[in-house]
Amino acid sequence: MKLIILKSNLRDGLSAIERAITENNKLPILKNVLIKTIDGIVKLSATNLELGINRLISGKIIEKGAITVPFQTFYSITNNSDSERINLEVDNNNLIFKTDNYEAKIQGIKEEEFPIIPKIENENNFIEIDPVILKDALLRVSSAAQISEIRPEISGVLFDFQITILKLVATDSFRLAEKTLYDREYKTNFNRGFKCIVPLKTIQEAIRIFNDEKLIKIYIDSTQILFKNEDVELISRLIDGEYPDYEQIIPKEIETETVIGRDYFINALKLVSNFSSNINDVRLKMEKDGKNLEIYSAHQYLGENCYVVPAKIKGEGVKEITFNWKFLLNGLKATKESKNLIFGICGDSRPAIIKSPDDNSYFYILMPIKA
Repeated sequence: MKLIILKSNLRDGLSAIERAITENNKLPILKNVLIKTIDGIVKLSATNLELGINRLISGKIIEKGAITVPFQTFYSITNNSDSERINLEVDNNNLIFKTDNYEAKIQGIKEEEFPIIPKIENENNFIEIDPVILKDALLRVSSAAQISEIRPEISGVLFDFQITILKLVATDSFRLAEKTLYDREYKTNFNRGFKCIVPLKTIQEAIRIFNDEKLIKIYIDSTQILFKNEDVELISRLIDGEYPDYEQIIPKEIETETVIGRDYFINALKLVSNFSSNINDVRLKMEKDGKNLEIYSAHQYLGENCYVVPAKIKGEGVKEITFNWKFLLNGLKATKESKNLIFGICGDSRPAIIKSPDDNSYFYILMPIKA
């Protein structure tokens, strides 16, 4: 293999695959990146056996070939090079990295020893979607997920595809977020619905590595999911298991509905949380058919504070209800379609719901902290 490549292209490509690199004493080659020429383009690949990333970058290919080299060494040299033009050449399982004033010989390993990144079984059916729409939806639900060894099924995001809608759901059992995408927001040639659980780390990588310009296609088979555009392929194993029957906890009726300015609520919560205790608790009070929401927190060694926020309260009110302020803040930030939001309370021990009055496609549910 012999090629000439721009530093900026190489650095961007390596950055895209970086988090698929893993330390593994039994398989040290997983610390390597595979560099390969294919169809007149350079392909960089990395895998941790659960997740695989391929990134295509342009370069001038003089001789075809392939080699794997330690990622961190190669990335560091590329990052710190002061030359934009880089020459790469394979010589007896070594990668020669050369610029006008620098040369390095990196010990490599043959391509044949690199793990095969699996292919998706079904590349005929797909969902095609604008990356801005997809990444926004994933961001708004993924904060509610949590990696759990005890309950692996909640360690990811549920994709519930029903042809005309795609529901994205995440929960850690204390909170839950659901975002619905409608068929006007994507194209598909699937003729049947499906459900699958995509690992949280895969979701985070999809948000990170895809740019906002090129459409993303999503493919799925019984064990894997593939996110793909013209430059990047992200393939991942799915989580095996049954997703919780979350719909039963969605409040059917709201005892106390509070309409409140989103920014007011966020700013008040941030301010009051400075006196929160170690369990990140804040207490909320609202009078029956009142006009204010009271937010209070106290700390044994710091003191206490209270913020009164204007609001329109309809219903029974609640003398006091306690929430984890960080979880509550996540829900407020994710409900971003309008100036106001609806904060629905169903007593001091049942799930509360946060949603926008202008958008029915998203809601966030949060369990109170029991006294």
